[in-house]
Amino acid sequence: MVLRTTIQGFLTAVKGLTLTVRHLFGARKSRTELDIRKENYFEQQAGVTTVKYPKEKMPIPEVARYQLDVEIDDCIVCDLCAKACPVDCIAIEAVKSPEAIGKTSDGSVKRLYAAQFDIDMAKCMYCGLCTVVCPTECITMTNQYDRSTQKLTDLIYGFSEMSDTEVAQRKEEWTRFQAEKEAAKKK
Repeated sequence: MVLRTTIQGFLTAVKGLTLTVRHLFGARKSRTELDIRKENYFEQQAGVTTVKYPKEKMPIPEVARYQLDVEIDDCIVCDLCAKACPVDCIAIEAVKSPEAIGKTSDGSVKRLYAAQFDIDMAKCMYCGLCTVVCPTECITMTNQYDRSTQKLTDLIYGFSEMSDTEVAQRKEEWTRFQAEKEAAKKK
């Protein structure tokens, strides 16, 4: 029993050392760039497997999920992306408008101003649910993955283009419109 365990331990050590030596000599040649979408991608891995970033970058698959981006001009501020987000990394504040304020690229009418549209990429788990539920497809996953920082607050991306004074002005317009509407009902 002891002899069998000793032999098994020795064979395991030899197997591990063989793999280590093979990688040692394989590291002398550098790896060629391969397309990750090809079937035999993993079988062709020979040589140095470390990518010399940022000089070299790994090829990114078309369906990869990385950095979120919002085309705010196409956003109707429906809040569906924030509701679909399982980790609550999207913060949206809408301000109502008394009239239509424009149209998106797909022809949807915009009736809300985006006072706040922030995405906290430190919380984001890159599930892509927000991109799926967006009716105007204004929120998308990009192929950018190399945004690094030392402060977590730098990972909160704001997409709203409204200043604080504009937000206050739009809220005042809505309040005035509501007051005029109530006064007209009383007459």
